[in-house]
Amino acid sequence: MNGTSKTCFKGLLPRLTRPGPAAFSAWARPAGGRGLPLKQEEEAVAVLLVSLSALTVFLALYVFRSFDDNRLTSWQWTVSETQVWPMFLVLLTGILLAHVLSGITLPRRWTVAALFAASFMTAGIFWREPEVIIDAGRYFTQAKHLALFGVGSFVMEWGRAIPVWTDLPLVPFLYGLVFSIFGEDRTAVQVLTTLFFSGTVVLTYAIGRTLWNETVGVIAGVLLLGMPYLLIQVPLMLVDVPTMFFLTLAVFATIVALGRGGKAWLALASVTIGLSLLTKYSAWVMLSVLAVVFLVHLIERGWVIVGRAGAIMGVSGLLIAPAVLWKYGVFAEQIKLLVDYQAPGLQRWGESHLSTFFFQIHPFVTVAALGSVAVAVVRKDLRFLIVCWVVLLLMVLEVRRIRYVIPALPMLALMAAYGMRQLRNARIVRHLVACTVISALVTATFGYLPFLSGTSAVNLKDAGAYLSSIGGQSVEVIVLAQARSSVNPAAAVPILDLHTDKDIVIAGTSPDLAPPDSIGTSPVRFTWETPSPLYPKAAPAAPTDAAALAVISDGRGGPLPEPVRRRIAELKRISEFAVSDRVFRYKTIVTIYRPHETAGGRVSIMR
Repeated sequence: MNGTSKTCFKGLLPRLTRPGPAAFSAWARPAGGRGLPLKQEEEAVAVLLVSLSALTVFLALYVFRSFDDNRLTSWQWTVSETQVWPMFLVLLTGILLAHVLSGITLPRRWTVAALFAASFMTAGIFWREPEVIIDAGRYFTQAKHLALFGVGSFVMEWGRAIPVWTDLPLVPFLYGLVFSIFGEDRTAVQVLTTLFFSGTVVLTYAIGRTLWNETVGVIAGVLLLGMPYLLIQVPLMLVDVPTMFFLTLAVFATIVALGRGGKAWLALASVTIGLSLLTKYSAWVMLSVLAVVFLVHLIERGWVIVGRAGAIMGVSGLLIAPAVLWKYGVFAEQIKLLVDYQAPGLQRWGESHLSTFFFQIHPFVTVAALGSVAVAVVRKDLRFLIVCWVVLLLMVLEVRRIRYVIPALPMLALMAAYGMRQLRNARIVRHLVACTVISALVTATFGYLPFLSGTSAVNLKDAGAYLSSIGGQSVEVIVLAQARSSVNPAAAVPILDLHTDKDIVIAGTSPDLAPPDSIGTSPVRFTWETPSPLYPKAAPAAPTDAAALAVISDGRGGPLPEPVRRRIAELKRISEFAVSDRVFRYKTIVTIYRPHETAGGRVSIMR
């Protein structure tokens, strides 16, 4: 490094962080914008530092991957010795692309459309992953009930004929509406969850712009793509991403309603708060941020805010009260279960903050968020309390499971954006954000996605597609006991149903199928206590026109129970879906049997 370069490097950080104009829009103004201008050599050195940091962080995460204790996508499993160098080369190419992208600007009027389209297309990459979390079966059966029996039956039977565990009704209700319109199509559900994700990206941008400026909003929206764990959650039929959307919408609507007033905004805030309360119980705790929103506006604008806040609270209370009163017994039982079982269980099933905030979320996001706290304290910025409240609350409550953190991720992105904007040069900020997102995409696309697609959960997806391709209206299913897992093997049936258009009939289970003694404190206890009433059982001696019989097992290769052997004695084994992994104890190996055809072409299963 020559003398000129040394001088340039020595003075670069103070020049980047020196106070300057607060407002410039990343990807929306020419490079440099109103930010602090740097000499060409200084800017090149800064770009090089960011690029080298992104590469170094990736290698560091790989070297220390044994510290990642995530239960689904730990780097210990998802980034192997054979993957790391190809992924590194892809990342290197991506960083070169990031340098090109950091020089591109878009008109400000395109910001919302660009954020929505980019996030939707990014999430679409992961649609091919299987349903790897068995909780999806609960939401599927609740949605299927609505599709089969209508909205009225869903409302009446929720918590009665519809087993609900600790689930709230809004998200399964929306999934059921999708099934009612488009049929039991997983792609339609994935479109809906991706719309929720893209909507959250836009809302995060809107919150940042409203509280501060365009810069913070754009950076925060883009940084939601810098969280690899979040990306692989978007296509799954769960409630976490929809909860994130409704919570973010409630926060944004409340900020605007308190700031501007107006009947429309007050009504929207009230409705979205009510909807958020019906998504997930953890959202009830996170909605405490609305009290912070009120206090900040009260300090800034005075007592005029009290009337607006009272209107929001009153209307949202009137909206949610009938549901609570009508289903009070159900809610009371669920809360008791949360207190007695779920809360203590989280201490046993938890994941470390190191895993969540450095491996599953890109470290650039976490470091920027941490730095933003110091900046906000120095500036005495009360508005920062709004975006940091939920994150700090989760830390204080010691929530150590990343799935429970997902609804708070937009606020973490806003904290990081607030910190990153201290680098006053727009080109450097754009490059930093682009490197963050590309690093996360490389991790999720070339690490997480191949790993998840190589778990035994993919067998249900592939078997479902195969069953849909053959003739006949129904499929009989037999589930066998799992030797190494506490999961009720019947939990696989709704997920198989999600992947096929055939009607499912339960043909039998293992004679020794029973919950283990430790199930009372197990995280999969719900698989034994929420049976689905939607799958009829086949009559033992009745003829059937089923297209096939599917046996779901753990593939350990032992002798089949005698009733199963008798059942398949006259059938032909035609296919087996036996992808297996060495990580998860719960396996779903699917073997397909088809009946012999009679002379008249009628299909029958001989017993």
